Amino acid sequence: MFFVYILKSQYDKKLYIGYTSDLRRRFMEHASGKVESTRNRRPLEIIYYEAFKYEKDARNQELFYKTGQGRRVLKTRIKTVILEK
Repeated sequence: MFFVYILKSQYDKKLYIGYTSDLRRRFMEHASGKVESTRNRRPLEIIYYEAFKYEKDARNQELFYKTGQGRRVLKTRIKTVILEK
């Protein structure tokens, strides 16, 4: 199983989009500061994730969410969480 996940920084309220085969392990890496791109944006929370059977599908979805259109789709799916202060 592969996961596309969205993290929200409680520090700067920005989103991080990624994919992994082990969601718990990957979140712990982010939370402990082992991931350079999110190290200075902690604390983080998982606000959304999707599961996929195939890695290629998860990777394609991650890449889509990183586009302008993908971010618009994502924001409508998780509007309540994004708007929280």
